Order: sequence, then C-alpha cells, then structure tokens
Amino acid sequence: MSEGSAGVQSVDRALTILEVLARVGEAGVTEIAGELGVHKSTAFRLVTTLESHRLVEQTTDRGRYRLGVGVLRLAGATTARLDLVQEARPVCRQLAADTGETVNIAVLSESSALYLDQVAGSSALQPHNWVGQHIPLHATSNGKVLLSGLDDDQVKQLLGTLSRYTSTTITKKGKLREELDLVREQGYAVAVDELEEGLTAAAAPIRNAHGDVIASMSVSGPTFRLSQERVESVLPLLVEAAAEVSHRLGWGQR
Repeated sequence: MSEGSAGVQSVDRALTILEVLARVGEAGVTEIAGELGVHKSTAFRLVTTLESHRLVEQTTDRGRYRLGVGVLRLAGATTARLDLVQEARPVCRQLAADTGETVNIAVLSESSALYLDQVAGSSALQPHNWVGQHIPLHATSNGKVLLSGLDDDQVKQLLGTLSRYTSTTITKKGKLREELDLVREQGYAVAVDELEEGLTAAAAPIRNAHGDVIASMSVSGPTFRLSQERVESVLPLLVEAAAEVSHRLGWGQR
C-alpha cells in the first residue's frame, strides 16, 4: 500500500471511530478494534491521536473512550457559520435585488477570507461562484473589512508577503495599515481592480452580539458598471444591510 493510500485509510478509520463512539456512547480499544477489523495496537494508535486533538477522551473507567470536547468546538464553529448564513440570506437577497449586483458573505479563515454564501443580482448574468473559495485578505474589500476587526499585532501575525495581483494591489504593509485605519473610521472598504482588473467590490462588517467583526458582506460587479458614483450610491444600502444582519445576530440589542 502506498503512503498516500495508508494515510487515507487512517483518516477513514479515525472517522469510523468517531461514528462508533457517537452511536454507542463509549467503548474500549478492544471493541473499537473489533468494529474496525484491525489489530488492537492499530486501534490504540488511532484513538491516541484523536485524544491528542481532544476529539475523544477517556472516561473515569480507564481504557474506555467517548467523544471529547474537541467535537463540540468543531460543531460549534459549524453551527455559528450556519446561523450566520441563515440570518444573512434574506438580507443578501434584498440587497442583490436593490443593487442588481452580486452579494457575498465572507469570514476569516486562517490567513485568507472564505466565502460562505452568494446571491446574484439581476445584472450578474453568469457570476463567478465564489462559495467555498479562499481569497487574499489584502487585495479584497471583504478581506480588508475582516482585517479591520483585528489589532495591528494580529494583522502582522496573520499576513506574510503581500502578493501583487494587479497594478493597484496594495503590497506595502504601511499602506495597508493606513487603509485599515480608514476602513475602521468609515465603516466600509472598497477595492477597485485590486484582485482582478475590471472587478470592483465594496464591503461592510457584520458583528456579533459583542460588537466583534465576525464576517463581511460585499457587493461586487464589473468596474465599468460599479463606477465611483455608483459605488457611493450602493454603500448606504450595503452598510444598512450588514447592520441588519448584525442586529439579527444580537449586536446592539439590550
């Protein structure tokens, strides 16, 4: 068996262990080995690895295992994203209808922005589907908004070299810091031809109940249609829509 195949097999077996524990509640290594059809030592190695990531934990009865708190952490993150998409979807639809442009929801994912949802407006004939894609933080309006929710030290830790995508991409960290200060001050970000020539986008922050920036909502379209004047007319609608989603998530409520 090749190294790659062995790795996939180990992942498959580890996931099976989680499914077994979800079904039976708790089990010993011998029982787990029996379920997997593997030697006890193999099952023990797999369980130990899962335990190191807190995905399983030992019960008070030593040698028996159950699902660990790490599973809750993963489920909680998924639930939070699903809640965000669910609360944002009707607002995104309305904004797309009002502007005719594509509306996206993005969140911070390690050192990039991850698109969670997209609604195409009437002007977007065949929009690029961004859902599930990671995009650079420094070259996009969504990315700038997400970065604006971090302090300078966090931004510094997150970003390495600022890659150039077009002639207008920000590649100097000093310039980016100035841009983020402006985003914090005005409450929105704009990117014109910074990721792709001919693509303009504006974004505004979505906040949780504590006021933290947890996501970004953007309106994007071709630069020839989203001129500076057009962007200025879209911005109030965008900022209001992002605030509405924030309100739905508990921000500003007492």
